[in-house]
Formats: sequence, structure tokens, C-alpha cells
Amino acid sequence: VQLQASGGGSVQAGGSLRLSCAASGRTFSMTAMGWFRQARGKEREFVAGISRTGDSVHYADSVKVRFTISRDNAKNTVYLQMNSLKPEDTAVYYCAAGRGAYSGSDYYMAARYDYWGQGTLVTVSS
Repeated sequence: VQLQASGGGSVQAGGSLRLSCAASGRTFSMTAMGWFRQARGKEREFVAGISRTGDSVHYADSVKVRFTISRDNAKNTVYLQMNSLKPEDTAVYYCAAGRGAYSGSDYYMAARYDYWGQGTLVTVSS
């Protein structure tokens, strides 16, 4: 499975961006998909995750209400709509995909994902 993230860019605080992550290859093996981010000098952190059917979604507390994850299985694509962006949202955003069954806590763990995209930079200025 290959993941290609896009949609990053520079925006002022309060603005919006929509990230996309297109999957190719053996996509039938994917179940959960997620977004993580890594700010300069910090560890990679969970942002949002979604089940295969989309009926289970999970968010980091720092992005709840502001960010929305969704997926279109017909297009093998997962999205991250980011609204009310803050300077602290500045980071490289990575999409990820995993196989197998997921419990709620699994979505939050980077080690639980099998495939990773290359990352897309989001810069939010004050």
C-alpha cells in the first residue's frame, strides 16, 4: 500500500485547510486510517483516526471540534478538514493506514499503523 498526502500549505490563524491522502496498491487490506503530525523538535502525535466504515472516529483533544476526518472508500482516500487553525497546529502531517481489527485505543498509537505517507507541511501564522 502506498499513501500520498497532499493539501498542506501556509495559512493565517483562523483559516482552514483540507488534507487528502490517496491510497494505492493492496488497499483491500486496509482497515483504519489516521492522521498524525510532527512539529519541529517534538515527537509525532496522533491527530485523528477513522474506521473502514467511518462509523468510528477518534480525535486528539487538541483538535476536537476544529478538525474532521472522513474517508471515501470508492476513491481510497481519507481527508482531514482543518478549521480554526492555530499556530500550534504547525507541523508536518502524515497519513497512515493499518490492517486488522482496531479497538478504540489502537487508533491513537503510531505503532499500530502499517503504512505511512510522506507527509505534508502545514504552517499557520499568527
